[in-house]
Amino acid sequence: MRLTSPLTIELTQAEREVLERLADSRTAPHRTAPFGQVQRASVILALAEGMSNAATARAAGRHVDTVRSWRKRFTAERLAALVDRPRPLGRPRLSAEDKLQVIAAATAQPPTADTVWTHRLLSDHLRRSGLAVSASQVGRILACVDLKPHLVRGWLTRPADPEFFTCAADVCALYRTCPANAVVISVDEKTGITARSRKHPDQPGRPGQRTRREFEYIRHGTVSIIAALNVHTGQVLTERIDRNNADTFIGFLRQLNESIPAGTSIHLVIDNGSSHVAKKTKAWLATRPRFNIHHTPQHASWLNQVELFFSTLTRRLLRRGQFASRDELAAAIDTFVLAYDEHDAKPYRWTYDGSPLKAA
Repeated sequence: MRLTSPLTIELTQAEREVLERLADSRTAPHRTAPFGQVQRASVILALAEGMSNAATARAAGRHVDTVRSWRKRFTAERLAALVDRPRPLGRPRLSAEDKLQVIAAATAQPPTADTVWTHRLLSDHLRRSGLAVSASQVGRILACVDLKPHLVRGWLTRPADPEFFTCAADVCALYRTCPANAVVISVDEKTGITARSRKHPDQPGRPGQRTRREFEYIRHGTVSIIAALNVHTGQVLTERIDRNNADTFIGFLRQLNESIPAGTSIHLVIDNGSSHVAKKTKAWLATRPRFNIHHTPQHASWLNQVELFFSTLTRRLLRRGQFASRDELAAAIDTFVLAYDEHDAKPYRWTYDGSPLKAA
């Protein structure tokens, strides 16, 4: 049952003539009236003939709400309803200077207690400075110059080191070519490996659903290891350590010294960690001439190939593994290393020669 009846349109003879003239201009060779007025005139004529809003909308190709609005407006305004109503002026365009002001603000520190800009904060700050700009305008301006003030990338300012590329080239030369009657061993520690287990077991994945893992976990302490990678075979030797100091490091070097056949030179690639450059370590190495030490440059741990193995260990075991104790974690690492040496160990393909990198 209809709750309200549509407004009836009754036209005077003069109104009908005007509307018919406009409607007929649709097919004229040179239409002078705006298309909107022509279409409204056709709709009003149809409504005046008694057609429903829905039928008129279908015939005119317009939404029924639009036809209903035109019926209501013509009833109130008559022929004046054919003309578009004045539209509010849009937001004034920003000049190039205004846009530069937005960019300048986004690249400066926020003057308030906030430590990071958002589009809303920038808009409020600029309004207080006399520039009326909305948060959405700020977003579009920053997007045009690919500026994202809410994102931060870690960066290390490397101190000037004239020996950086000399050291890098020395290490890379060992990776690319093994010296005669020698082995190249990359050594480093991985400390603070967390042994933790989830409060509830995982729910296995199934088609259309990922494995579910409990968010809450229990910490059981940490484990540290020291590892040696034979660069040209890919074999790895690891040992659990309780302290990362010179005595521990020397003890591990003793194992290497005993496990490598006599008469074979050992080229040891290490970083500048405190246990590696300690006086005690240097004194011990000084009495073992078969050890040839090659330090990676400062802040260049990525040049130490054993870090690649640590990355593999993390991805394949540590990241998703659950360990109810430190001993269980240490045993899992030992098992992984044994399986890795038996099935997966192979040399990493190293192409970098240590020369300065060029920007792309």
